[in-house]
Amino acid sequence: MITTEYVPGAPAWIDLGTSDEAKAAEFYSGVLGWEYQPLDTPGTGVFTRAGRAVAGHVTSRPGSWTVHFAGTSPAAEVRLTDPHGEEFGVWQGPAGLGAVSVPGSLTWLELHSPAPAVSADFYRSLFAWEIQVIPGAPGQFLQPAGTAEGRMFGAIVADSQAFWLPYFEVADVDQVAASVPVLLAPHDLDGVGRIAVLVDPFGARFGVMCSVTS
Repeated sequence: MITTEYVPGAPAWIDLGTSDEAKAAEFYSGVLGWEYQPLDTPGTGVFTRAGRAVAGHVTSRPGSWTVHFAGTSPAAEVRLTDPHGEEFGVWQGPAGLGAVSVPGSLTWLELHSPAPAVSADFYRSLFAWEIQVIPGAPGQFLQPAGTAEGRMFGAIVADSQAFWLPYFEVADVDQVAASVPVLLAPHDLDGVGRIAVLVDPFGARFGVMCSVTS
């Protein structure tokens, strides 16, 4: 699971890129109960839930989510591109997300890739991720190096396009999906919970999940 123990290679931050921060704030307030705090730099800000940071907003790459992973270097935060052109970040800040794996916050990640083996080799070389295959389960499952069982934070799955798909924990998947354009209808995954994949007004895809352990 995703935690706020930001060991190297763990998900540490996530940014939403849109062309209209006010419209984005209104949309995610209604869908996930977020509040929005603009920062000094125009077009940037922080989404919060119950006073804790759950995502950021930027104006780069409108209509997309960018995931940032904890790094080991003291250098400034950087954005990189993987072999399929998907952007991601290396987070060097003193702290990352203030809440994860609780309602209204990031709970799971999927990397959709046209060549999962290539993606796995690339990210493993960069972050030393442990990549596991679970019999009967689709995809390759991701875990920060050297962490204990239960620290899986996401999976690489085969797709025709390359993109990171974040899932946010919610109390009622069907209720959320009823008011938002749906790409994948609500359904149950054995041992995982109930999920759906949605799209925001800017074309950014995201999932919602009611975990069996939530």
